[in-house]
Amino acid sequence: MRRTAPHPDQLPLGFGKDAEIERMIETRVAIRAEAEAVRWRFRLMIVETVLLTTMVIVTGLVLHQPTAIIARGALLIGATCLSTGILLILLTGLMGKLLSRTRRWRARRSEAILPWRRP
Repeated sequence: MRRTAPHPDQLPLGFGKDAEIERMIETRVAIRAEAEAVRWRFRLMIVETVLLTTMVIVTGLVLHQPTAIIARGALLIGATCLSTGILLILLTGLMGKLLSRTRRWRARRSEAILPWRRP
């Protein structure tokens, strides 16, 4: 098959750089997806906190409870839900990091042991 010379105005195509470009794109997409996941977790936590606090307020008003008791209950529920949600997000992130480090450690360990195994 005969190759024709490219037109002088045409941009040169570098097919050897595809793997590097793909790696860079995948890295950027992974960073963006991780940031979006954290934002969505915080949004969900805030929505749940507001929902539970509102439910406590509405329930207290329907049952004709004193305002001080309703406010205290709503404040306690809101603070507890918010702190539990933040703790859960932090623990999830820490466990993810721990699992990824464990996988990397096991992969390095298996690569180091591989030459020593008998066939």
